[in-house]
Amino acid sequence: MKYLIAEDEIDLQQSIVTYLQRDGNICEVASDFREASEKAAIYDYDVIILDINLVSGSGLDVLKTLKKEKKKAGVIIISANNSLPDKLEGLDLGADDYITKPFHLAELNSRINAVLRRGKYGGDEIMEFNEIKIDTKSRTAYINGKTISLTRKEYDLLVFFISNKGRVLSKEIIAEHLWGDDSDLLDNFDFIYVHINNLRKKLTAEGAKYIKTAYGSGYKFIED
Repeated sequence: MKYLIAEDEIDLQQSIVTYLQRDGNICEVASDFREASEKAAIYDYDVIILDINLVSGSGLDVLKTLKKEKKKAGVIIISANNSLPDKLEGLDLGADDYITKPFHLAELNSRINAVLRRGKYGGDEIMEFNEIKIDTKSRTAYINGKTISLTRKEYDLLVFFISNKGRVLSKEIIAEHLWGDDSDLLDNFDFIYVHINNLRKKLTAEGAKYIKTAYGSGYKFIED
């Protein structure tokens, strides 16, 4: 998964990043209101962890913009303020959850997983597309009930394809999803072809047929 941690307490910000990266997630950070607003507007995230009291602005204004632009990211507000009005305002504006500082990172992780299940997977930990099944909790993929061994990037790529089935995904979008900000440092996108080719081989003929090349545009995951 890909997360944005918009938090101006750098120690807490880095603690969250370190914890979430243990499972191979991509974590980007924003340390003030301007940076949070720019990244939230430009990039797509699975979940945004959003502090209300950011340097130079309010996280609630970032949330308002996200909802106005109909961004699909789940939003978890974190705040040192435990007042009921603040909680209600954040939730009324469209936040998926609200957690008060200080909190245990394991609790934050559980809330993130709950938001992901509700948002992307309809509350279920299982994603299915015809003969392909993915257990998002164990990060395991199956074809016709048989486990297939995927690298971390191949797994993330398959989940990304199924979550965006029917939509043309450019190489730039795929690179940005898999590598985050680091994708800007890449000279070319040849590695995407390599990952997709390897994924196709592991899916075998049954699953590989769904990954279509949209010539000049990117790739699309659709019914055969």
